[in-house]
Amino acid sequence: MTEVAVAAHPLLEASLFEAELPRALGELASPPELLALLAPAAAAPLESSDVIRAAVRDLLRHGGFKPTGRSKPASEYLIRAATDGQLAPINLVVDACNVASLHSGLPISVIDLDRARAPLSIRIADEGAAYVFNATGQSIDLGGLVCLGDADGPCANAVKDAQRTKTNAETRRVLAVIWGTHALPGRANEVAGWYRELLAPCGATSRVVTTT
Repeated sequence: MTEVAVAAHPLLEASLFEAELPRALGELASPPELLALLAPAAAAPLESSDVIRAAVRDLLRHGGFKPTGRSKPASEYLIRAATDGQLAPINLVVDACNVASLHSGLPISVIDLDRARAPLSIRIADEGAAYVFNATGQSIDLGGLVCLGDADGPCANAVKDAQRTKTNAETRRVLAVIWGTHALPGRANEVAGWYRELLAPCGATSRVVTTT
């Protein structure tokens, strides 16, 4: 059973779950019904808003991070990409993540649990912390940003997740973090529930992750 230690934070209301896939991720296709939800105008049970966008930015600002420009929340990037017709399918787990984030307005991280090393924790990253977030070697400065981390350091956050723990074709177990805020009480759990529902028809089994 996965456990995550969450440091005290006045705004963070995160919801976490782990999911196990019936086969390797590369063998699972995203169903047409899921891919249709990548369109911003698709009918969905949740809807983003300017109020949600502002609350998420306030959450990320708390430690001194500036969530603007290339460091804006991932949920804002998704809205822009979907509106421009550039939100392409990636894999089942990421597609479901993108659908839930796009329509809810909350950023979501998803990592391969077998590529992370316990213990796992959530806290604000130290000044000078950074990690590579894509295959081309680009890095993001994490100072002041609330992050999920493992024994090797930060590995995910509401802006960009680390390349070293991203899902791939061999992924069988994932951990999802919905980056919610007390300004939107209960929304993170609502988004987590919908994300789990999106994965279930493909045979994924999921459970809420214990936080300490």
